[in-house]
Amino acid sequence: MPLSTPVRPRTVTLDALDSTVMSLAVERYELGPIGTNCYVVRASQEASEAVVIDPGGEADRLERELERLGVACVAILITHGHWDHLGGVAELAEATGAPVHMAAEERIALERINDFAPAELSLRAYTPEILLEGDETLELAGITFETLRVPGHSPGHLAYYAQGFLFSGDLIFAGSVGRTDLPFGDWDTLVASIRLLADRLPPETVICSGHGQETTLGGELAANPFLAELRAS
Repeated sequence: MPLSTPVRPRTVTLDALDSTVMSLAVERYELGPIGTNCYVVRASQEASEAVVIDPGGEADRLERELERLGVACVAILITHGHWDHLGGVAELAEATGAPVHMAAEERIALERINDFAPAELSLRAYTPEILLEGDETLELAGITFETLRVPGHSPGHLAYYAQGFLFSGDLIFAGSVGRTDLPFGDWDTLVASIRLLADRLPPETVICSGHGQETTLGGELAANPFLAELRAS
């Protein structure tokens, strides 16, 4: 979750990014108890395969949307091991046969998900098929994803970059950044991870984060109130 952002009521919305500007087709869905962003990513509007990033809940809703789009889910990518990004993984993986990719360091969060989720929830555990460390290249659904290790919000946090889009999880948001008061969070590490993005990616990169609307890397580096120390350095 972002800093200084209250938990929102449950919502399920669809917001298609402008694919006339970027080559990928990206749909955003707010799923699960706190409306965590999930992304369905295709090489184009005509593509028959898709990658799903962070299915945080309501897998049945997501399956219907995939059917509506006429696409098969061929891979599931997880940015980090917080329960609100994992709640629909097991159901979606079993329904589609898509392998789950996540950081090796955080696999326990999915394999023992109910040890970390709120007590009132009962979520399905799952063992991920593909374990990542960062700096991998993944060829999925006709898209080349680069994995970036960006700890700080969580110790094994990953981001996925493809063709001008960064799927950043809870590292950075429009006008905010990820919390570091959670277990294993660290502020200096989070800032260093954002500095890594600034060094490696162009400013026009579209950030698709775990909560809230899309933004750009350059816009956040210029005006995000939590990144003043980066601008000063």
